[in-house]
Amino acid sequence: MEINTIQKLAKEKKDENQRFFTKLKKKPPKNLDYTVQEIHNEITEETNCLSCANCCKTTGPLLTNIDIERISKHLRIKPSDFITKYLKIDEENDYIFQLMPCPFLASDNYCLIYDVRPKACREYPHTDRKKIYQIANLTIKNTEICPIAYKVVEKMKEKL
Repeated sequence: MEINTIQKLAKEKKDENQRFFTKLKKKPPKNLDYTVQEIHNEITEETNCLSCANCCKTTGPLLTNIDIERISKHLRIKPSDFITKYLKIDEENDYIFQLMPCPFLASDNYCLIYDVRPKACREYPHTDRKKIYQIANLTIKNTEICPIAYKVVEKMKEKL
């Protein structure tokens, strides 16, 4: 499914998804974490992130000090130089990339710093989290950005 289609469908289903997560939060099934992990594994296995990379093109991760240290070391530059060259501070006082798409996204959608990428990138789209209802708003937002998030939520609604 193309990203434009997923974005359109996700917007259309936003209210439905919010009702679903509200219900889930009120009475989570016993096997919720197990079921969500199973769905996540199934969907990620059949999805090629390199054919999309929409997250890297549109959504900047928050970078922690540990991320900055690790990436700077990998690039063999001082953390202060890395910050000056690539980062800015957002309205919540977090470090984010100055520009999107991500400066480390290659034209073939490969990440040039994959082995040292930020923690937020490693964990994206967060659909394998325990108690996923605790990040309902983030998950619903991610359904408009990521085919995996969209498909996981759709499958959750089907199975739960």
